[in-house]
Amino acid sequence: VQLQASGGGLVQPGDSLRLSCAASGRSFSSGAVAWFRQAPGKEREFVAAIRRGGFTYYAESVKGRFTISRGSAENTVTLQMNSLKPEDTAVYYCAADWQIILSSIRTAGQYAYWGQGTQVTVSS
Repeated sequence: VQLQASGGGLVQPGDSLRLSCAASGRSFSSGAVAWFRQAPGKEREFVAAIRRGGFTYYAESVKGRFTISRGSAENTVTLQMNSLKPEDTAVYYCAADWQIILSSIRTAGQYAYWGQGTQVTVSS
């Protein structure tokens, strides 16, 4: 399984971006997909996740601004990011796993498959 993340870019504070994660060779419907991000000099952190049944999970820092959802195709997941802030600047990675347990859904090390990352820069 290969994951392809896309949609990053340079935007101003308050703007929106939509990231997409597409899997080759497997549907996301029975697994969990998450977005993590890593800013320079910082550890990779959990952003959002969606799992089988459509249940979603968010970091407190993005709750109410970001929305994770399944795309129109079973092998895509999107992250809609609104009201972006400079502190959202990071490389965003999508990750997927089909055997992850609920208690580990926010843990990067529990995901077996990763995309290559896409840069999001929020700056005026």
